[in-house]
Amino acid sequence: METQNIRNVAIIAHVDHGKTTLVDAMLKQSGTFRQNEQVQERVMDSNDLERERGITILAKNTSLYYEGVKINIVDTPGHADFGGEVERALEMVDGVLLLVDAFEGCMPQTRFVLKKALALDLVPIIVVNKVDRPNARPYEVVDQVLELFIDLDATDEQLDSPVIFASGRDGWADMKADATEGSMEPLFDLIVNHVPAPKGTPDKPFQMIVSNIDFDDYTGRIAVGTIERGTITTNSQVAVCTKEGNVKNAKIAALYTYEGLKRVSTLEASAGEVVAMSGITDINIGETICATDCPEPLPFVEIDQPVMSMTFSINNSPFAGQDGDFVTSRHLRDRLFKELESNISLRVEETDTADSFVVSGRGELHLSVLIENMRRQGYEFQVSKPQIITRTENGVLTEPVEDLFIDVPDEFTGAVMENSAKRKAELVNMSPSSGGYTRLEFTIPSRGLIGFRNELLTATKGTAVLNHMLNGYEPFKGDIPERSRGSLVAFETGVAMAYGLFNAQDRGTMFTNPGDKVYEGMIVGENCRLDDVVVNVCKKKHVTNTRASGSDDALKLTPPRLMSLEQSLEFINEDELLEVTPKTLRLRKRILNTDLRAKAGHQSRK
Repeated sequence: METQNIRNVAIIAHVDHGKTTLVDAMLKQSGTFRQNEQVQERVMDSNDLERERGITILAKNTSLYYEGVKINIVDTPGHADFGGEVERALEMVDGVLLLVDAFEGCMPQTRFVLKKALALDLVPIIVVNKVDRPNARPYEVVDQVLELFIDLDATDEQLDSPVIFASGRDGWADMKADATEGSMEPLFDLIVNHVPAPKGTPDKPFQMIVSNIDFDDYTGRIAVGTIERGTITTNSQVAVCTKEGNVKNAKIAALYTYEGLKRVSTLEASAGEVVAMSGITDINIGETICATDCPEPLPFVEIDQPVMSMTFSINNSPFAGQDGDFVTSRHLRDRLFKELESNISLRVEETDTADSFVVSGRGELHLSVLIENMRRQGYEFQVSKPQIITRTENGVLTEPVEDLFIDVPDEFTGAVMENSAKRKAELVNMSPSSGGYTRLEFTIPSRGLIGFRNELLTATKGTAVLNHMLNGYEPFKGDIPERSRGSLVAFETGVAMAYGLFNAQDRGTMFTNPGDKVYEGMIVGENCRLDDVVVNVCKKKHVTNTRASGSDDALKLTPPRLMSLEQSLEFINEDELLEVTPKTLRLRKRILNTDLRAKAGHQSRK
């Protein structure tokens, strides 16, 4: 296909602004699917975890045809923790659809993705989505977007970016904000006429940078990227320029282009086309594939560094090995280092011991998605409390600081400000939002966000909406109060009994059901006071032949609090671990033995 008949665009936006739903409508109306084909909602969210959580985690490629022009589309994540996926996806395109919710307007991730797109000199198209929702304010949102362009020092050409209004759910786009129906044709026309064709020339030596890695059980690793220049054919000999500066030879076993949601085998592809190629066994993201007679590496986009780390170690609890298929340190090490091949925002470091590894990522969600994927694959391990990564700059200790945006009903603004101040947050702006809500903007240390969401949702009766984005590094802000309540710790190994739980529940909130297996040192609840308390939840009722009034009354147990993976990570303290298996999540103390734990606590207080 000629370069002039190709358009490469990425869809970028804040989380939940409707990127994947818009792609659904574009694919359906372009004739990508058969008329009678059953297509699920959010078809681009192919990962089970993505469908369960309702968010996009991995950047993915698709394509459609419109009036003889092939439009290659990259659907990107909207959450700040997966910014690495967005950064590398932007390497593959010439233009972006900047999607903004017609009610929420510009959010933290909107600024992040637009800043990256403008830095790469990509051509933006502003799409104001969800104009059909109640309280939509499309013209105000357009003004917000233009102010954001000015804040980011956009050029005059970028400030003149076209604006289109859309409803991805209902499948229409229009140049007028008051439209109520239509089709996606105005958006297709805008992409074809406004986004430039790829600049590459087919008659020069081949060159392509690897922006993504896919995997196939039969062909192995598959390199994905946009051909910068030249032409490539199946069975071609190529040179691979590694990130270390080495050059090695390889052969292209198979070549694919994207047709809709499928990879389609092709014999030849030229400059400007998004392709996937197999046959290079150890290819990695950021490496350049070139013609053998012209090995010229391309610079890869700078990826932001991790800000949070956790220690992953093998499971050494009394219940180790009961659920998982992969339980040894070798299994854990191989899996973590394999993740580095496709997850370029991640860092893995070995420690002094062979059974522990420090894993660093962009945030709690970034690391928790890795943990969830590993447990679903049969891995069993334990993780520590998340820690922020500090730096020393010019002899001054600095820590990551984030911009925090909280939308909350007016009645709860006082509670939000009080809770935020405890975590060293500084109020930057406070403005009324529509519908009786107020938007509060803070700068807050990243470590202040650990466990903050649940605390804030409790204080605002579940009404607060939090968004945050890394702002940079600032001098260390001082100590931040940690969890204000202690743990209820199991006294012995056994099975939790209703009688034991009934006696323990007066001390706080339980995490355990009757019949659950517990072991000494396992956390079975949250104490209502600051200190830890050892409780015997395995205690049975003493049986006698004496009966007294009320002795046989049914025990009334309060339903336990069942915590998700993220809630468990936020709960644990420095001396606690989270045991992760394919079937269960267990909170535990680092030192399981009650006497040894008491001695260690006494020595630490000296």
